[in-house]
Amino acid sequence: MIPKLHEAFIDKSIEILKNDTRILGVTIGGSYINKSMDEYSDIDLVIAIKPDSTQQVMSERFEIAEKLGNLLSAFTGEHVGEPRLIICLYGPPLLHVDLKFVSLDDVNIRVEDPIILWEREHAISNQFKLNDAKFPLPGLQWIEDRFWVWVHYGATKIGRKEIFETIEFISFLRQTVIGPLLLMKNSKLPRGVRRIEYDAPEDLDMLIRTVPSYDVQSCVNALFIIIDLYRDLREYHATDDLIIHSQAEKYSIEYLNNVEYD
Repeated sequence: MIPKLHEAFIDKSIEILKNDTRILGVTIGGSYINKSMDEYSDIDLVIAIKPDSTQQVMSERFEIAEKLGNLLSAFTGEHVGEPRLIICLYGPPLLHVDLKFVSLDDVNIRVEDPIILWEREHAISNQFKLNDAKFPLPGLQWIEDRFWVWVHYGATKIGRKEIFETIEFISFLRQTVIGPLLLMKNSKLPRGVRRIEYDAPEDLDMLIRTVPSYDVQSCVNALFIIIDLYRDLREYHATDDLIIHSQAEKYSIEYLNNVEYD
């Protein structure tokens, strides 16, 4: 069941957006697709625009967003590499809504198959036929090329006793390396650590041990757990063409073992 607050916003938005002839359709993604939307979910809308109206609509994005409800705050999504996105907070009651404005020519470039809520003359459906959705998967070679350099970096922060920096860096490794590889192992999309408690329950105890407290030894222990997890996941996901940087692995681990932090 879709929460009533979410359903009401979606229905109202479609009725408003239909009246703008520059808009050719609206899709919705995220938890709406797999029917897991709950009261804590946000709403992910993609708004398809006539190609020759794209620039005009993009300049009016905030005005359009204001028409959809009581807009409390909004900003563009450059921090996630998506300037076409407006991240909005409506309310009260509070509701997080992502509005992504996309030219119809680009709507077929997608990481998932969203649900089409409304469209003019099959405009979006026809675009989706051009190619399949493709979620970007992390490359194991890309990770291996970087991982041991990252381990050395973390060890240097521990050596300097930059504990906050080390904690944030370990979080980066969990988000960028361990989480995605664990989720892929469990046949889930590699969305960082999203829903990993539910999607990779057998690995949860080990993953919890990668969360350090504000303590040098705790950070050292967490980084070693990260290394152990990575090695196991590397072996699980490895293909014959994977180039393992054995020397970098050996010496970065030695460095971490020998770093002076007492």
